[in-house]
Amino acid sequence: AQDSILFYVFWEAMLIPMFLMIGIWGGENRIYATIKFFLYTFFGSIFMLIALIYMGRETGDFSIDALQQMPLTATEQKWIFWAFLIAFAVKIPMWPFHSWLPDAHSEAPAGGSVILAALMLKLGAYGFLRLVIPFFPDVWISNIPFFSVNWATAFAFLSMLGIVLGAFAAFGQNDIKRLVAYSSVNHMGFVGIGIAAFALLYGEAWAASQSAIAPDKMMDAVAALNGTVMQMFNHGLSSAGMFLLAGGIYHKTHTRDLTQYGGFWVKAPIFGGLFVFMSMSSLGLPGLNGFVGEFLIVRGTWTTFTWLTALSMVGLLFTGSYILKGIRYTLHGEFNMRWKDYNLEVDWREFAAVFVLGIFIFWTGLAPNWILETINFSVTSILMNIAG
Repeated sequence: AQDSILFYVFWEAMLIPMFLMIGIWGGENRIYATIKFFLYTFFGSIFMLIALIYMGRETGDFSIDALQQMPLTATEQKWIFWAFLIAFAVKIPMWPFHSWLPDAHSEAPAGGSVILAALMLKLGAYGFLRLVIPFFPDVWISNIPFFSVNWATAFAFLSMLGIVLGAFAAFGQNDIKRLVAYSSVNHMGFVGIGIAAFALLYGEAWAASQSAIAPDKMMDAVAALNGTVMQMFNHGLSSAGMFLLAGGIYHKTHTRDLTQYGGFWVKAPIFGGLFVFMSMSSLGLPGLNGFVGEFLIVRGTWTTFTWLTALSMVGLLFTGSYILKGIRYTLHGEFNMRWKDYNLEVDWREFAAVFVLGIFIFWTGLAPNWILETINFSVTSILMNIAG
């Protein structure tokens, strides 16, 4: 969409099918989860609509290009920046705007969770890259009132908290779908810190009248933004696979309680193999897709946000903890005889869906250039434009 109002209309239109999927085909608490999901996302987007109407009336043109060129006072920039920030931060979701996500995921049907995790969460990050960074380059490098820290650093700090606290929260879950849901908060935190690093460079280049970017900063920006977009793609693959498997085992056992599982290797070895494979993809095991995006993000943000990136590694450590917890409770230990007469193995449709995802996971992990070259072309084009 090149028109901002058209962008907003389709942005809100995404809520309708997800509202119906959770509300009609969700779990026991689907009404609560549906209303919470709708209110969070719709309430955040209302601020963006108000900002778009204000900007459009001032310029007489609602096209995104025209709004990007609109001269704004410092006060206008800060208020409109806040409006966009809330709208897209809720969708990512960034800490502390994330609490709608576990409820929506735990009550959604498996297909709804796949769409939500693999597609809809990425649109918040897309909004920052498409609108917030180009619209407000000066705001990102300006200091927060009463604090000697700029907005990009504050954004990176909240993303770091999402990584660390999301990992802790996932480790504390006994509901398999809530565990995977909190893992999304953890993984999307890496997307957030990559966006912050790029926003800081973009703002600095803009403040210097689009002067040439130093080669070392250019390398950091290329790595951070490539990693950010790659992580969005990779999380879509691994989270989709995890939710398909979690949803499949829920439909067979009618419980999401990990403590009620145990020893499923005995009855479902194929499911066990797929579950471990997808878990390792989510963990970021070298050789699989998850490693590529996170490595590029850490490489690109290390010099810009050294301490925040180092603290994010704590969250990465606990990523392994909650992944191993899920594997242990589901596959290992004594087999729960409650399920002795149940068919816990994946059926052919589940296997086909996860197998297709597995092909892309392997392919991306071993030869990421098949998609990274496309991502890098767009990234370098953006950076060359602001470099002048």
